[in-house]
Amino acid sequence: MGNTLKKDNIAIVLVEPQIPENIGAAARAMNNMGIGRLILVSPKNPDRDRMLKSATLHSARVIDNIEIYGDVKEAVSGFGYVAGTTARLGTMRPAMTTPRSLAQKLADVSQKNMTAILFGPEDRGLANEHLQYCHTITTIPTSDFSSLNLAQAVLIICYEIFSAGMKQTKSSVPRLANSFELEGMYSHLKDVLLKIGFINQENPDHWMMYVRRFLSRLPLRAREVRIIRGICRQIDWYTGKRLDTMNNDQ
Repeated sequence: MGNTLKKDNIAIVLVEPQIPENIGAAARAMNNMGIGRLILVSPKNPDRDRMLKSATLHSARVIDNIEIYGDVKEAVSGFGYVAGTTARLGTMRPAMTTPRSLAQKLADVSQKNMTAILFGPEDRGLANEHLQYCHTITTIPTSDFSSLNLAQAVLIICYEIFSAGMKQTKSSVPRLANSFELEGMYSHLKDVLLKIGFINQENPDHWMMYVRRFLSRLPLRAREVRIIRGICRQIDWYTGKRLDTMNNDQ
């Protein structure tokens, strides 16, 4: 017997949304497709009455259960898999998957992992600082004009998730390291790579983005994160020992 996608383990995260009606329309799109968890990061105006105008009373439950956080790092800390949506591409933000492929991936990932899908502000989308928390990035294919209304983008992604959820999967992805565990690892790794001169001290976050992109393709389990941090601690110990030896020789 196969498993079906667990929509209860999937959350939509709107980063710095500006217009309450767009939040409401996004909530309505989620409700249409059976996804109920909505997270807002630093919303400009979370006016419930204005949100309900476009959400309609049928989606009031989604609005009433909204979670609000001050930044993306805090909002996704408990999630084992995070996907970002963007219309702007480049060397620092390659489109790694399509919405359909993402939804099919979530059929396996959602079995044992909490999953978040990030959408950026209406006027500029997700910034690189937001995308650094993502395991993958997806772009909705369009014609010449790539900018979609926030709620339209949410609806398309949720529809693909809904469609993938109608099929059964015979596999599942084991429990992955959540964002809180990963950020501790990346912070430790950054300190070590700076210490041994592997990354440029003038712009370490730029170079760490490539490291993040590389490691996010795996993705890592909690045990593997502990192994990487153990390697970092050993490098810390060895470089400290070498420094002490050099100082004693002087």
